[in-house]
Amino acid sequence: MINCEVLYRLADTLKERRGAEPDSSYVASLYHKGTEAICKKVAEEAAETIMAAKDKDRLHIVRETADLWFHSLILLAHFGLGPDDVLAELHRREGISGIDEKRSRKGG
Repeated sequence: MINCEVLYRLADTLKERRGAEPDSSYVASLYHKGTEAICKKVAEEAAETIMAAKDKDRLHIVRETADLWFHSLILLAHFGLGPDDVLAELHRREGISGIDEKRSRKGG
């Protein structure tokens, strides 16, 4: 199994690019465009992942999921968040029924 070091290195790089000049990198340009543009990219990559799954193309699914994760990490960094925040939430949910967890978010 591959470890998560690449995820953390990528998250660090994305965080560093938050203050970079928009013309210096794709990521910096996306940050400069703001929340709406970042959300649009996440939605686009999610849709492409779904289409790859419908096509049952395993390699395409992996590649589109990588794009989705990449853009999701940009979204997290845009709000000062990172992989640890998501992993902590997954850890919190571990061992809890999905039905019970969802119900708890609605306050009962």
